[in-house]
This record gives sequence, structure tokens and C-alpha cells, in this order.
Amino acid sequence: MEVKLEKTYELDVDAAAAWALLSDMRAVACCMPGAEITEQIDANSYKGAVKVKVGPALAQFGGTVDVIECAPAERRMVMRGKGADKGGSSASMDLSAVIEPAADGASGSLLHGHASVVVNGKFAQFGGRMMTQVSEMMLGQFVDNFRVAARELAARQAPVAAAGADAGEAATEAPAAAVAPAAAPRHAAREINGLALLWALIKGWFGGLFGGRA
Repeated sequence: MEVKLEKTYELDVDAAAAWALLSDMRAVACCMPGAEITEQIDANSYKGAVKVKVGPALAQFGGTVDVIECAPAERRMVMRGKGADKGGSSASMDLSAVIEPAADGASGSLLHGHASVVVNGKFAQFGGRMMTQVSEMMLGQFVDNFRVAARELAARQAPVAAAGADAGEAATEAPAAAVAPAAAPRHAAREINGLALLWALIKGWFGGLFGGRA
């Protein structure tokens, strides 16, 4: 079963700070609750894991993430993730994301995302409508964490930029200051809350029964 999503989110940081975070795969993974990069295979491929908790039970999905395209000039990233659990369920996602400055000279930036998610096994039984709701909820959690991490990154970069401006064109033997590395959001969940996902599925099911009133 395939679910497609296309969303645009407003970010309260400039496009440069948002791109610095988006182009850091480890930091991006930490923005998704329960996800982490466990190993870097090569320059464009990573091994990772996602934890899902339902009450006292904890399940873990293992998989890979590949960077298909990274275009800094256009601030565009294209990624493909694949994973499976021990029960035979699997999922894959193709994701393209673009960072653009806010329109009409406004402060901040925009994150445009397009995702195609394919699920097999027990997840497919929930149907496209429910899986769309769950996918949208997870994407919303990711963007909330992305905003926090982007603000923290922009705050760390500000003193570096100020120091560079104060120095002006004065000659120096020291190398140029590097862009501050992105950091994981401090308040990201350690695992995806399966009860929250289950609640989203229940609401979707009742919504189907009663014409979307639930």
C-alpha cells in the first residue's frame, strides 16, 4: 500500500540555517522521534533504527537511509529509507525536501516536502486513509523537532557571524570560522509513542464509520 504526502511548513529561521540542519543526516534523523543513525556505510548511505513503544512493549525497526541527491545551491535533498521488523512488516519512503526563503522578503523560510511511503505486512491492513493520518502526525512531530533544532543552530551561528563582521577585512592567520554543526533537538522523544499512533488509527476508523465526525 502506498501513501503520498505533499506539505509546506513555515520555519522561523533563515534558509541558510534551515539548510545547514537539513543537510546533516544525523541531526535530521534525531528530529524524527525514535529514529537514530547507527552507522555510516559510505558518504551517502547510513544504517539506522526506529523504536516504537506501545505501553511497556518496545519494538525496533532496522533499515538504511540513502541520500539520492544533495543540491546545496538549490537547498534540495532527496532521500530514500527502507526498514523492516522481525515480524516481516516493512516500509520504504522516498522523500524530497526543499528549503526556500519566505515570500515577499518576510523573515524565516519554507520547508517543502514530498513523501511517498510504501508499507507491507500488518501495517497495510489499516488502509490508506488511516495510514495517511498516521504519516501526517509523524511528519508533524518531525517538523516540530526540526524547528527547535534549527533555532538552536541559528543561535549558535549568530556569534560566529557577528565575530566575522567585527573582524571586517582585517588579515588573519587563523582559518575562517566553520559553520556550527547541527545538533539533535533536546526535547525529541526517545521512541515513537505507539499509543498516540493507535489513537490516530482509531479516530480514522471511527471517522470512516460516521462520515468524518469522530
